[in-house]
Amino acid sequence: MQGLARWSLLHRRTVVVCWSVLLVFSVGAAHGLKNQFVNNLTLPGTDAQRATDLLKSSFPALAGDSDHIVFHSRTGSLANPMIRDRVTTTLRLVSRLPHVTRVDSPYADPRAISRDGAIGFATVSFDERGDALPSSAVERVIATAERARSAALDVELGGSAIETTQRPTLGAATLIGIGAAMIVLFLSFGSLPAASLPILTALFGLGSSTGLIAALTHVLNTPDFASELAILIGLGVGVDYALFVVTRYREALVENGGDVDAAVIVAMSTAGRSVAFAGAIVVIAVLGLFVVGVDLFYGVALATSLAVLLVLLASLTLLPALLSLVGRRLAGRRRQRKDTVSAVGGWTQWLGLIQRRPAPAALAAVALLLVLAAPALALRLAASDASNDLKSTTTRQAYDLLSRGFGAGFNAPLTLAVRTPATGSRAALGRLASAVEATPGVASVSDPILSPAGHAAAVIVYPTSSPQSTQTYDLVERLRGETIPPIVAATGATVLVGGFTASQVDFAHVISSKLPLFIAVVIGLSAILLLLVFRSLLIPLQAAVMNLLSIGAALGVVQTVFERGWGAGLLGVSRSPIEAFIPVIVFAIVFGLSMDYEVFLVSRIHEVWTRHGDHAHAVREGLTRTSRVITAAAAVMVVVFSSFAASDNHILKLFGLALATAVFLDAVVIRTVLLPATLQLLGRRTWTLPRWADRLLPRLSIEAPHDTSEPLRDVA
Repeated sequence: MQGLARWSLLHRRTVVVCWSVLLVFSVGAAHGLKNQFVNNLTLPGTDAQRATDLLKSSFPALAGDSDHIVFHSRTGSLANPMIRDRVTTTLRLVSRLPHVTRVDSPYADPRAISRDGAIGFATVSFDERGDALPSSAVERVIATAERARSAALDVELGGSAIETTQRPTLGAATLIGIGAAMIVLFLSFGSLPAASLPILTALFGLGSSTGLIAALTHVLNTPDFASELAILIGLGVGVDYALFVVTRYREALVENGGDVDAAVIVAMSTAGRSVAFAGAIVVIAVLGLFVVGVDLFYGVALATSLAVLLVLLASLTLLPALLSLVGRRLAGRRRQRKDTVSAVGGWTQWLGLIQRRPAPAALAAVALLLVLAAPALALRLAASDASNDLKSTTTRQAYDLLSRGFGAGFNAPLTLAVRTPATGSRAALGRLASAVEATPGVASVSDPILSPAGHAAAVIVYPTSSPQSTQTYDLVERLRGETIPPIVAATGATVLVGGFTASQVDFAHVISSKLPLFIAVVIGLSAILLLLVFRSLLIPLQAAVMNLLSIGAALGVVQTVFERGWGAGLLGVSRSPIEAFIPVIVFAIVFGLSMDYEVFLVSRIHEVWTRHGDHAHAVREGLTRTSRVITAAAAVMVVVFSSFAASDNHILKLFGLALATAVFLDAVVIRTVLLPATLQLLGRRTWTLPRWADRLLPRLSIEAPHDTSEPLRDVA
């Protein structure tokens, strides 16, 4: 690391120019290539996927998404000739749009008009599932339908394809988060240049990754939220990495009598090495998404890894060059130094208290985290429905109209894909429809739609309950496990339960089944790296347990707020299940961020331990020196994530609350109470490793001697 630091110092102007050129080129390439996001979710081997494949092969017109255009007569009845003519004309125009294969008018089926005649719905069938359709095609359907609105007729649209146009963006939340982060950094450093460098370095790295991410979308199926997640994680780790290095540089500047180059080399030889190691663990955590086996996550993992690697490279090359150019202007003012001394004194007193009573402190911290984590045992993974959308959105308006006119279950249609037997197909379909309609939880069943060849059929089933309710998920299981098997055995037909709601049931099952493996792989690989670096069996174990505690507590808080409704009014959220992908992605993000803090803190403790051999002193000194910067880094992340929780979007609220809670608990409860108490209880055993293991394991060090004697000559 010293060699890289020296090279960056000697070529400081060249480094800055090269990064500037890379940034401009990358942004230009991203604009020219244009991202080709594909939100297609495939779940091989599941009932819903097999149903989709059967429909696609038998009659493509029903293989895709089926969404609703909901009409509401403000003046009375949809039977009014003027309204009927307006609705019919609109549906004819929609049927001619790209990717639309079929439009079923409400006037063709009495069951599609409410009893009072004021509300009706048309079913629009697409040739692809909602997550695979081009956004432009869905937006044209919305625009065409909405042109039918008038003083007498309200028109709203709902369904999974329409919902894709309502997906959250991180633009406004990111800007708010960056502004809040700047304020926190300025309060921490007391210097505008020092506060600006972490943000500037992170933005250079993120901006330079945009071109690579755009290119990735052309060679790998990448969902549209991949770039936003990459920004979220990249900004977090980028600010953290630069913050750690800048803080160490300011300390080294004082230790080396104001020698800027020597301070940069010291900072990169210590904090820089820790940052490089922490970055490797973040990449491991994110790439662990491949273990889940869901193709939707592959592009997410690679895009996020690219962003992390670029901000890491910026922290290791661009940042030292900028530090040398800014020089002594980053040194704290006299008042700032007094505040720092006061803060260090406060941390010393606090840690002294923890070290005098480590057992009660550890028990109290663990008890608090376990209490917060307990509700996570009841975590229900499912897709939230449009009832959680803002009331101003068309999806929420359509949801409310359908619920009012027909019941909430009309927002959660299930599609039965049937391969009929060679003989007696009509009898088999009739028997199936009767059995399904008699199943508890079913509101109504459509007439079977036969394929052109007559060998397959589709039956639409409307539940009595909403898409996100437990009853609807139970209905899917009941149909698959109780209602359909006897029909299949008696008739020889093949019946598969599909559609968007059923695919979400299967998605939740896949995630739930793979989550333990994902966690085990990420923790296992990270533990191996920690073992190689710190030559300790207990440090990796401690890191794994404490990470699980903080993440479990965060998910427990999320479950309490969103599922139980405690404090939901304060956050402006409605009760809902937890999206199936939330625990996976939250674990990857939080594990990466918390391991940043773990590596930076433990490496400082280990540095003092190897120098003095006094464990209690090493814990106290290491925590005193790092607690301030870790607190600042965590505060930055908490305000950034809280800005997402304060947004109007349901998914962003979920992410924001989970991430902000996890980081807050990690910084406040674990790093300042549980970790020092645990290390004090373990004593010298913290650094023990069997001799045979020490001989067999390769050595990986993130610490290096501070050699600043060699003069530097600027050749830039």
